[in-house]
Amino acid sequence: MKIDIDVPEFNIEKGFEYRWKNNFEIETKVENGVIAIIANKEGLVSLANHLLNLAQESVPSGYHLHFDEYNSLEEGSLEIIVQKK
Repeated sequence: MKIDIDVPEFNIEKGFEYRWKNNFEIETKVENGVIAIIANKEGLVSLANHLLNLAQESVPSGYHLHFDEYNSLEEGSLEIIVQKK
């Protein structure tokens, strides 16, 4: 199975353009001191898109993605921040 991911070109004036797949589900939690990300196919593809977006050369160091249960994650999920070094 081939999965195509169209990563939008980063524009400093517009910021990130998130490309969520329909019906995505992403949950985060800590189990025995380990961070767990549980997602369906659509959630994994969406998350991969966002990470590739963040990895672009044109994205400055310090930019970050911020998700929580009020912004894209399932209810009860722990907040996650992914920042470019």
